[in-house]
Amino acid sequence: MIKPIVTEKATAISEKLNRYTFRVSPDANKAQIKNLVQSLYGVKVVSVNTANFDGKRKSRYTKAGLLRGKVAAFKKAYVTVAEGETIDFYSNI
Repeated sequence: MIKPIVTEKATAISEKLNRYTFRVSPDANKAQIKNLVQSLYGVKVVSVNTANFDGKRKSRYTKAGLLRGKVAAFKKAYVTVAEGETIDFYSNI
């Protein structure tokens, strides 16, 4: 599973450093991420950095009482592409 992250911060990083951010499955390694991005978007990947994020604990008050739960943990991949190449996330809209 790979899904682009399109936020203000991620867009600023991609414009400045030619580095794109993706949410990937927690068991994916850097080589798998690199091959998948190269095949999906047709770009040359220079490097892949990853970061694991723990799930946050959440609670809310309802008529039935306090409901507690947890948001799923995920992995984020920062993919740097070759100079002069770009990824357009909006091309298939």
